[in-house]
Amino acid sequence: MKIAVVIQARTGSTRLPGKIRLPVLGEPLLARMIERVRAAKTSFECVVATTVDSSDDPVADIAIGAGVSVVRGHPTDLVARHLAAARAVSADAIAKIPSDCPLIDPAVIDEVLGFWIDNARSLDFVSNLHPPTWPDGNDVEVFSTELLERADREAQKPFEREHTTPYFWERPETFRLGNVRWKSGKDLSMTHRFTIDYPEDHAFVCAVFEALYPTLGPTFGVDDIVALCDRRPDILALNARYAGVNWYRHHLDELRTVSATDTRAP
Repeated sequence: MKIAVVIQARTGSTRLPGKIRLPVLGEPLLARMIERVRAAKTSFECVVATTVDSSDDPVADIAIGAGVSVVRGHPTDLVARHLAAARAVSADAIAKIPSDCPLIDPAVIDEVLGFWIDNARSLDFVSNLHPPTWPDGNDVEVFSTELLERADREAQKPFEREHTTPYFWERPETFRLGNVRWKSGKDLSMTHRFTIDYPEDHAFVCAVFEALYPTLGPTFGVDDIVALCDRRPDILALNARYAGVNWYRHHLDELRTVSATDTRAP
């Protein structure tokens, strides 16, 4: 089974434009994230899926400079863009990781991919998000290219096309769903924010890299970051006001499996 780990990336963020090009220890944030993704030990091909807009030419340049494949597609139809990425590298399955996860733990990628590989014949969709337990920003969702082709044919709602996977996890009566919970037994999904969507998030990401990268290199993990936040509450406080904020809040009237307890307003 060939797996493509697809990082969806564009410069057109409404809350923090150009966030994937912001500097982190002297490199673009996207380059730092690619470095961490590629540190996972599972066999896969890493692909950056960006848009055909000329404003995203720098995204392609960063990806090429980091040594990964680039596929360009529709700006808002992420179902089509992920499918194009899978087909470009002849992948049997796709692992979707958004580019706003620069602190994603390589070991978490391995854990979710390993669960998928072990259960691919009995499950259609695997993630670590339904329900979430990991600190926000460790998002991994895995599904077959064949299943994504079905979504491409059948998904009609704009939020299904834009966010790629709701067509699967919103239909537990149709698809066989699996979830990988954090083995720590903790749930920090609404209290610890390792993702990036606001300037305060960039400050947090930079502080974490500056504290951990010099001694641990690119493979520092979620436990290292949580321990750092425990030692340095000033770092955790940098973006604490946005803890628990995610895209779900915009679609609570459409989602059946996500409630107001899973998100909050900024």
